[in-house]
Amino acid sequence: MPGQAFALTVSVLVFTCVGLSAFGIANLVSERGAGLRRLERFSKPETKPKPEAAGIRGADDGKKRKYSINELTRSILIVFGKAFEGKEYTSKIEMELARADIPLRGSEFVGLNLILVLVGAVYGWFVLGRAWAGLILAFVGGFLPNLYVKSKQGARLARFDSQIADALVIMSNSLRAGYSFLQAMDMVAREMSPPISEEFTSAMKEMSLGSPTETALATLSGRVGSEDLELVVTAVLIQRQIGGNLAEVLDNIADTIRERVKLRREIKTLTAQGRMSGIIIGVLPCAIGVFLYAVNPEYISLLFTHPTGQLMVGLAVFGELIGILMIRKIVAIEV
Repeated sequence: MPGQAFALTVSVLVFTCVGLSAFGIANLVSERGAGLRRLERFSKPETKPKPEAAGIRGADDGKKRKYSINELTRSILIVFGKAFEGKEYTSKIEMELARADIPLRGSEFVGLNLILVLVGAVYGWFVLGRAWAGLILAFVGGFLPNLYVKSKQGARLARFDSQIADALVIMSNSLRAGYSFLQAMDMVAREMSPPISEEFTSAMKEMSLGSPTETALATLSGRVGSEDLELVVTAVLIQRQIGGNLAEVLDNIADTIRERVKLRREIKTLTAQGRMSGIIIGVLPCAIGVFLYAVNPEYISLLFTHPTGQLMVGLAVFGELIGILMIRKIVAIEV
């Protein structure tokens, strides 16, 4: 019946929202180190509250409840992720999480995926009463966290790439002023905003703990995953081996990166029509289907009840995915 299809669609949307909310809560409760210390410091009142101050007592009770909820959520993630600790793939996942600036361990992220998959499967199988609905919701629950990580990675990498040229200018000017290479890196870490300041600070900490400069720079390039930064690190490592004017090298690389950024923007402008076509191809059939269901449910009911209609819907979804992937492949021009 169309009512069942509509209920399944609503259930998928609700489960998607719940999954995103759960992942956001997991990010918040997994904050460590300085953030937790600041929270504890701010939660402590500077003066002892009066016993008769009922409002202050209520605020303290709310903070205690908040801490208990955070500890419970963190404990659940630790329990589910304990079975995945020490695995090789968790270290790779931790690298992806570091690139997205998500403060979670690899085992905890796998545990979160497992929780969402189980919740989706149980909801679809026992609440909706359909095994295939449970499979679909389980797939959505396992896919959402990875999609969130990829989106965070892309946004952070775009911000990082937009800062590299300015960072190279600061470093070259510092070198011309008589500073060393490490002092120039420290200047970038202190003067610029995240994410590039955070990454340079991490590299400086590694070198201060005894790591060689070459190793720290290679680790920095691998952690960020930026092609522009890889170009910079390669040029710096070559200059440290054969010598030369590092300030001039950095200026040339900064000019090259600026030209690449300019070319990327021009390509993005020229391919805007193709990307818009992909969006329309993906959204228009779904919008028409929802409109027809709202106007005349009996007219579209055969697509969900008759075997031929169900086959047509499956082929249409498959064709949509193929079209979207082909358009993305066409407009994705490497620079």
